Formats: sequence, structure tokens, C-alpha cells
Amino acid sequence: MNQSFNDEPNRISKTPSASAVEMTELVLPNDTNLLGNLLGGRMMHWMDIAGGMAAMRHSHRAVATISVDCLEFKQPVHVGEIVILKAKLTWVGRTSMEVVIRAFGENPQTGRTILTNVAYFTFVALDDHGKPTPVAVLVPESEEEFAEFKAAEHRRNQRIGKANCKI
Repeated sequence: MNQSFNDEPNRISKTPSASAVEMTELVLPNDTNLLGNLLGGRMMHWMDIAGGMAAMRHSHRAVATISVDCLEFKQPVHVGEIVILKAKLTWVGRTSMEVVIRAFGENPQTGRTILTNVAYFTFVALDDHGKPTPVAVLVPESEEEFAEFKAAEHRRNQRIGKANCKI
């Protein structure tokens, strides 16, 4: 873990924990489909908010969502349950940041909590004129964070390859 991720001396460094976000939401009837399950779009909206807050904390700038990767719906969340969203940066480029958001459903009557969703959102930091602007370097602290950083680099390379595809 001696690898330095800050090879640009004019950029400050931050750890993933410095900008991590935890957010909770109660699932109300207006948030659900006819089966009483949380709408996928509502979950994605909440994940975007949690991820955006983590990216803003890291960059101290307004951010824009530029991509969503690997959004998985593992389990439904039901009306009356609590959604816990945990967002943490996994990778940083010059102006962009990848954030993993994990969502958990908690039954408030039993206390049972299960992982329901995982997604990787990429945000770009914007200056006062709405143009991309440099952000702090990300310095992973644990073996898990180093592994996430390397996996995020792989996802980024895949996104770049897809961006060059013709539709």
C-alpha cells in the first residue's frame, strides 16, 4: 500500500472515507409500484443523490452525473421499509469521480437489513462556468479500497471503449 496516487504535487489528496455519505429514506406508498415494492427509478434517484453528495464532498464543487454502471436490483424493498444508502468514492481522474453506492433495505419491525442494490455512478466536477474542473486525488487506505480503485480503472476503460462505438 505504499503506492502513491498523487503524482501531481499541485493537487491535494483525500481518502475515500473523507467524503463518504450515508443517507436514509422511508419507502412510502407514493414510492412503490402496484405490488408495494419500491420503484426502480426512485431507488436510482436516491442513489444518484447519495453518490452526488459524496462527489461534491470530495471535489467541493457542483457535479453532474455522466454515467451509471452495473446497477443491480438484488432484492425488492417494500413499502414501510427503510432504505439505507452508503456512497463512497472508488476512483478519481482529473475531473471525474466514480462512486459506489450500496443500498440496503431495513425492516423496521424486525431490524433485518439486506443488501438490495449496488451501482457505480461517475460524476464530473464543474467550475463556476459549468466546465469540468480538477478534483483532489483519491488515496485508498485499505486493501479493499485499493482493489476497488483497480476495478474502477477497468470499468473506466470499458466505458471509454463503449463511448467510441457507433450506434
